[in-house]
Amino acid sequence: MQIPNEAYHIERVLQGDTNAYALLVEYYKDLIFTICLRITKNAEDAQECAQDTFLKAFRNLQSFRQEAKFSTWLFRIAYNTAISKTRKVKVDHASTDERAVLNLSFEDTESGLRNLGGQERKLYLKQALAALPAEDANLIQLYYYNELSLAEIHEVTGIEVSNIKVKLHRARKKMHDILQSKLKGELEEIL
Repeated sequence: MQIPNEAYHIERVLQGDTNAYALLVEYYKDLIFTICLRITKNAEDAQECAQDTFLKAFRNLQSFRQEAKFSTWLFRIAYNTAISKTRKVKVDHASTDERAVLNLSFEDTESGLRNLGGQERKLYLKQALAALPAEDANLIQLYYYNELSLAEIHEVTGIEVSNIKVKLHRARKKMHDILQSKLKGELEEIL
């Protein structure tokens, strides 16, 4: 995902046009906030991290080499800023029980999700994503929602590509278990 004429806007910012930077901020603000929120698990902290991210990016824009995408560079700053924030604040995160809580198969869960309406399905997926540990949720966000490649995720997080594959697999499994639990709870309420 890249803003049209991104290089042009970056060049204008480097020449002193702060309005061009406002366009970049407007384009990426929701994505940056989401990355920060997944890590901090707190809207206020995420908003602060997002602001810090854009400030750091503005101050260091001259060091952006434009070899990688601007979005990848910006995501890396957001990721590091949010990680630093959580280390300072030491927010307690609710962890997901890693063992399977149900005996449903992947097919049962997928079938249950297909039977839900679009909005309800999105709600279940959003709740399951929120229940994941921060790193897992972030990897899912970067790979599936932001559509970054494994190499780009490596640039953002510093995690080796082979490890990203393993972590994504485990995150999908955890998300599956969470969705199973939610869907089973719905079925038990109906019965």
